[in-house]
Amino acid sequence: MTQIQTTELAAGYSISRLVKGGWQLAGDHGEVDRLGALADMGAYYDAGITAFDCADIYTGVEEMIGAFRRDYRQRHGAASLQKLKVHTKFVPDLSLLASIDRKQVEQIIDRSLVRLQAERLDLVQFHWWDYSMPRYLEVAAWLKSLQQAGKIDHLATTNFDTARTAELVEAGIALVSTQVQYSLLDQRPARQFAKYAREHGIRLLCYGTVAGGFLSKRWLGMAEPDEISNRSLVKYKLIIEDFGGWDLFQALLQTLDRIAVKHGVSIATIATRWVLDQDNVAAAIVGVRRGDHLAEHTKVFDVSLDDDDRRAIAEIHAQSPGLEGDVYSLERDIHGRHGRIMKYELNKN
Repeated sequence: MTQIQTTELAAGYSISRLVKGGWQLAGDHGEVDRLGALADMGAYYDAGITAFDCADIYTGVEEMIGAFRRDYRQRHGAASLQKLKVHTKFVPDLSLLASIDRKQVEQIIDRSLVRLQAERLDLVQFHWWDYSMPRYLEVAAWLKSLQQAGKIDHLATTNFDTARTAELVEAGIALVSTQVQYSLLDQRPARQFAKYAREHGIRLLCYGTVAGGFLSKRWLGMAEPDEISNRSLVKYKLIIEDFGGWDLFQALLQTLDRIAVKHGVSIATIATRWVLDQDNVAAAIVGVRRGDHLAEHTKVFDVSLDDDDRRAIAEIHAQSPGLEGDVYSLERDIHGRHGRIMKYELNKN
């Protein structure tokens, strides 16, 4: 049986280096098999993938994890989930940024506690849509006070860039991790962010590692699609365009396919392994709607990329202009190509 690697984000706080993501289980991704999703959570946890990721804005997902927690304990005993770490997010709506107060912040945190059926939130990842409304330091201080009150164990961020992360650190917000998009197509964290984070004890939790499924054999040799209905794929298709276009993407897939065949695994496994090998990366978030990927996911810990593999990948990267800016800077432009596909008002319910 594959041994799932773990890492320590803070003293006494260890997580598996694969995190089971919850975004694909959110209601706006289509019909969700709730019973199947709960069974999948048990299968991943039993396999050793004991960290789960969700968010207050992922419709229905916090409640599902809460139901899993209740049902699993009923079947296996109160101590059976000692290794479980649930990472949620605090994402106030764009329209609320100018007016949000401490009471509203606490109400959202309390709602997550109820949904997750938890006495304390393991990790809260703070997201802020618009830096032109510079109240994120004030709001972060309120989260810190809720941490001191015992409602939150650890604080983290998601999609904060280097400069604003530094502002939080200098304001005395103790961050143990930050969630960023990082993949073979998007290496923005490697420019400056990963180094700053490492120097300040902040580990990277990485999403988008397989680009919504684009980094898989399914797309190898396929013509560039004219239309995509899945919002996740729309997002990552834009990343492919900025990476260098469809032809370069196909060259990357061909290279990854050769490496995958050599190691007897899938393209997605190679893509995930590459991310896990990058500087200061604690874990990769794997998001699926069905549990039939579990065996493939665990294979990432059986693979070791060699110098030839890394050299072949580097040759493709040398042909890419790379995505512009710091982490999430393209997406933060609300009126830009990336920002227009975002949903900014999901925290009302």
